[in-house]
Amino acid sequence: MGRRWQDLPPVARTLAEAVTDAVAAARAEDEPALRAAADRLAGLDPTQPGRVLGDTVRLLLEQTHPDGLDADDLRTVLGRCARWAAGWWPETDPHVLAALLTRALGVQPDPEAMPALTAQQSATHAPLLLADLLANSWLSLTDLLDAVFTELRRSGEMD
Repeated sequence: MGRRWQDLPPVARTLAEAVTDAVAAARAEDEPALRAAADRLAGLDPTQPGRVLGDTVRLLLEQTHPDGLDADDLRTVLGRCARWAAGWWPETDPHVLAALLTRALGVQPDPEAMPALTAQQSATHAPLLLADLLANSWLSLTDLLDAVFTELRRSGEMD
């Protein structure tokens, strides 16, 4: 984490650090480190990690698919991430990955068809998505988080 986040409020800084640690652990396929970082994320106010993780996934998808996403693109992302993560993260759940993808894109599924996710499910699976998407892009997590926090501050949602 760079100097860019020094001006963030303490809660936002803690969140940025936990997201960064969780994604780094996922990229390294480090199960204990991901579990520890996810526990930190899940222990925060549940709306904040969910919003930051979702916005970061959405921004990354938008940046890597500038012509828009279609169902085939989403199936590719979901399948690739699920296969990779299942190889080392025993709790990988493709349904949770699908829920995070759809919610990041602003689609609110039918609660009966797709129940609410726990904070722990979001805190472990969103970093898996981000790690996979970053591995298949030229983008930096730090730059993406900077953009997300800048937008949250601009909109007055993170002070």
